This record gives sequence, structure tokens and C-alpha cells, in this order.
Amino acid sequence: MHWTRAWIGLGALCLISLTLPAAAQPAGSPVANHGALSVKNGQIVDQHGDSFVMRGMSLFWSQWAPQYYTGETIDWLAKDWQVDVVRAAIAAEGNDGARQHFDREFDKASRVIDAAVANGLYVIVDWHAHHAFPDEAEKFLTAIARKYGHLPNLIYETWNEPLRDGVDWSRDVKPYHLQVIGAIRAIDPDNLVIAGSPSWSQDVDVAANDPLPFSNAAYTLHYYAGTHKQGLRDKADAALGKGLALLVTEFGTVDSTGDGPLDRAESERWWDWAERNCIGWMAWSIGDRDESSASLKPGTAVADWSENDLTESGKLLRQKLRSAAERKAACNGPSASIR
Repeated sequence: MHWTRAWIGLGALCLISLTLPAAAQPAGSPVANHGALSVKNGQIVDQHGDSFVMRGMSLFWSQWAPQYYTGETIDWLAKDWQVDVVRAAIAAEGNDGARQHFDREFDKASRVIDAAVANGLYVIVDWHAHHAFPDEAEKFLTAIARKYGHLPNLIYETWNEPLRDGVDWSRDVKPYHLQVIGAIRAIDPDNLVIAGSPSWSQDVDVAANDPLPFSNAAYTLHYYAGTHKQGLRDKADAALGKGLALLVTEFGTVDSTGDGPLDRAESERWWDWAERNCIGWMAWSIGDRDESSASLKPGTAVADWSENDLTESGKLLRQKLRSAAERKAACNGPSASIR
């Protein structure tokens, strides 16, 4: 079982220590089968030490598609799309996100986490920002850690996409992660943490030259197939060669605007690359925005989607997820190699 130690203040008098057991996971679910995740020899592995590739979907920005931050949506993704993981993109940009409305956005994250646990899924709580807000990120993610850090389902993504211009890994982004991840680790020493890098989380090769000092830390790689091609895969290969563990917490089947035509050929090249390297992925996005990266057509209900409710990207992603679940994912299990 996965345990952590939580400290709860009793007035101004004392602190008591509580040991919280992990919630029971549904039999046969991803978390029941694989348990707490960690990083070993540059790969994400499960409780048995075997390579584990999780595949799933990211929700859209939480302030703009709040209707999908519900148990019904997560239940449907587990049942029909057969995801292993869902990602809650908790908005931290602009004037209508978690920085201004902490309780509202915390409740959204909690609903997604509770539903993921009920289905035995992994769940990424993503501080969805382009600019640095370390104090606000620390406040939000440590609150998540206090409430849910005892659960093996939980994964933290501490900075979605640092910008490119004027942003340096060692000067700007690494110190941010040292603060935020350090605060999380003081509460939850075990669960997987995913770190972003400059250039919208594409400079993983730069991060590999000056990695974070934490255990169970991996690095996110973001791409949009219509824009980012072999050059970005080369950067990712360089990071892998230096021992970095990677997880694609956001990608699109279209171009980097989130719109435009679906690039099936390049999407398949990315999926082939991820499979060869035993790297998991989450697609952007579960939302009904009128753009081609959205999986749902405008006005689609929160669950029970038919084929007619899905965009071309949504249809392709659902098919990929169901196919991976049916073939039991070649990278998962003791036969998978560990770099």
C-alpha cells in the first residue's frame, strides 16, 4: 500500500501526525494493476519495477470548459475511451483562474481526482500556466498534496509550458521547480512529479544538462503534430540519451495553434516514437471549443458521446486509446526494457 504522513494543526497548541491509507482501487483498473509510480533508470515504472506507459486525455483549460470537470466525464473516459490517466488543466493564466479563484478551481481539481480514484485511474493535476507564479503554484499544489498525497493515483505537473523568449532553464525554470517541488516533497515525498521546460516544454535536452535533484521526477514534452516534427524528436532523443524520464502530458494531432487540419501521418510518427521509447501520452483535449484540437463538437454533453459528437481528432484519439487497451500496451510489464 502507498502511505504518506500528513500533519494537521490543532489550534495553536500542537501538531498531530496521521497516517492515511490509500483508497481501495477497483479490481483490474490501471492503479490496481500498477500501483504507485516512480522513476528508474530514465523511465517511469510501476510498483513492480516494470516499465509503465500510461495513455489518456487532458481536459481543456478549467476556466473555459468547466462542465467537463465532472465525475460523469471521467467515468465515460474510463469506460468508453479506456484511458489510464486524465489530466486536469487547472488554469493559472489571466484574471479568471486559480490565482484569483482558489476555492473554485480547487473544487474542480478535487472532482476530477475523486472520479479518477473511483475508476482506478491516474490523475495529473497540472498547474496550467505559461508565466511563472511560483508562490501561487506552491499554495495550490501543496493543498492538493495535503488532501490527496497519500493516494498512488496522484501526479503533479508543476508548470505546464514556460515560454521561450527570455526564459532560461537554469536561471528561471529550475529555481521555480526547486521551490514548488520542494514544497510538495515536504508533504508528499513519493508521488510522481512532472516538470516543464522552456519553449513550451520542448527544451528537454537543455534540462537534461542540469537536471532537478528530486527522486521520482520526470519531464514533460509537448508537441503538436502539424508543427513539431523530427527536429523535436531529436531533442527528445538527446534528453533520453542523458537519462531523463519523459512523459507527453500534452500533444495535439493538428498544428500548434490548436486548429488546422489533422496531420495523421505525423501523428503516427509521434505515436511510433513514443512506443519505441515506452513513453506515455495525454492528448489535448476534452473540450468543445470550435477548433480542430478539441475532441468534442461544440455543445456536446458531459458524457455518453456518440461518434457524431466527436471531431475527427476525437475519433482518432478514442480509437488509439481503445486499441492500446485491447493489446495491453507492449511497453507495459516485465518484458519491457529499462534503459
